[in-house]
Amino acid sequence: MEWFESGWGLSLIVFLPLIGAAVLLAIPKAEEALQKQVAMLFALASFVLSLVLIVAFDFGDSAIQLGVKLDWIPAINSSYHIGIDGISLPLLVLSTFITVLAIIYSWEHWPEPHNPKAFLILMLILATGMNGTFVALDLILFFVFFEIVLLPMYFMIGIWGDRAEVTIPVFNITTQMRLYASIKFFLFTLFGSAFMLLGFLTLYFKSGLQTFDMLELGGGTAEAALGGLAVWVFAALFLGFAVKVPMFPLHTWLPDAHTAAPTVGSVLLAAILLKLGTYAFVRIAIPIMPEQSMNWAPVIGILAVIGIIYASLACLAQTDMKRLIAFSSVGHMGFVMLGIATMTPIGINAAIIGMVAHGVITGLLFFLAGSMSHRYHTREMARLGGNQKLMPIMGAILGFTAMASLGLPGLAGFWGEFMALLSSFSPAEGLSTTLFRTLMVIGAIGTVLTAGYMLWMLQKVNFGEPKDEWAGHEFHDVDRWEMAAWVPLIVVTIAIGIFPRLVFGATNDSVVQRGTKAFGS
Repeated sequence: MEWFESGWGLSLIVFLPLIGAAVLLAIPKAEEALQKQVAMLFALASFVLSLVLIVAFDFGDSAIQLGVKLDWIPAINSSYHIGIDGISLPLLVLSTFITVLAIIYSWEHWPEPHNPKAFLILMLILATGMNGTFVALDLILFFVFFEIVLLPMYFMIGIWGDRAEVTIPVFNITTQMRLYASIKFFLFTLFGSAFMLLGFLTLYFKSGLQTFDMLELGGGTAEAALGGLAVWVFAALFLGFAVKVPMFPLHTWLPDAHTAAPTVGSVLLAAILLKLGTYAFVRIAIPIMPEQSMNWAPVIGILAVIGIIYASLACLAQTDMKRLIAFSSVGHMGFVMLGIATMTPIGINAAIIGMVAHGVITGLLFFLAGSMSHRYHTREMARLGGNQKLMPIMGAILGFTAMASLGLPGLAGFWGEFMALLSSFSPAEGLSTTLFRTLMVIGAIGTVLTAGYMLWMLQKVNFGEPKDEWAGHEFHDVDRWEMAAWVPLIVVTIAIGIFPRLVFGATNDSVVQRGTKAFGS
């Protein structure tokens, strides 16, 4: 426990995967078994330490804990400042957890071209970026971790992605889906990051504090010093974070990236990477710029609800199972942003549990879509009918996960949606009650549409008789590696659904303490 109290335990959680990636570089390419074992060892060590972190964490203390602050770039007063509180703890554990499950699933399910060494190195670098983002308390350090995830995901999509040809309408160019999606992902994210960095630099130079430390910039002091620039700084931060969420209308890169990405890439993208943007709103935008957050809250709420309805209607128009799940993520993250927009403790708590639930449930949906695509060699739902008869275990897991995704009470997906709508009924003082109650009604309609497209997907994929083209084909049901990766996700989905305090017990005090001014409490 002394390691955690000194901050080194948290550093190990962040950097063990990166050390593992360095070790993998020294292992010959032919030693695939050793590569898998080393990657699993380092990822598992990071996950185990995150569980020890839960034990070391004082749930009665809402302050930043178990951190360290060291000089890093003295010339610009930027420090290696990391720490954890109830807001970041669930997301850090989720990140280490999903990474381990992704490696387990990959054990016998490698995308083409077959190169486990390179794929595992990228996965471990990605893990370091994800873990670091959730513990960084310095804006430059946050930016570095935030951007580390860009390159590994770009290469995952660009090298191991879908090789189907696609025509780019504007330029009338035909190329492979993986190349188009990876470049689109890179450019969108880079666009958002440029504005985010511009916002950080303006905070540094114009706040008068000459620091990148989030805690020193918080509480509205830096915002007040910005004067008329404050609205533009928040706009820059909004663009940077909204692209990563992604919020409507900056979402268009996501369906293409998910459709083209290999299975594990889609899982990591949905389960963790989408949370970086929403987490940044809660960790950076609201505490540092509370007044602008209040001013922008109606805009965020409106865009969130548009995203919910738009994504639901888009899902009903899909024929590709994986693309349907990708669009569903836009809708689910809309509920997260609606909770944030209410600027209330209930809404922020709803957002955090919504992030965790989405990571677990949609990660499992992408695992399932990938395994089904591997067996059927297609993702067209019209050809997948009768899956329940051909692979009953996989069909049952798909049915369970779809119910969790549509927000069935008793499963993890329920709490985020329900509480986001609940918080919209009574938004923070200063926000329009009429507007947010209208958004609540429209969002509730979105929950009905969510149930509609998930049940429609189940009807197309699971039910009915298998198509004639599969006659005589022998389909193997869920294998041991898939079961090892999926059962923990099922257990967590049920556990959070029945005991939401598993998340709220960590988040509530920190949410209230961090955002007292901004949330109007």
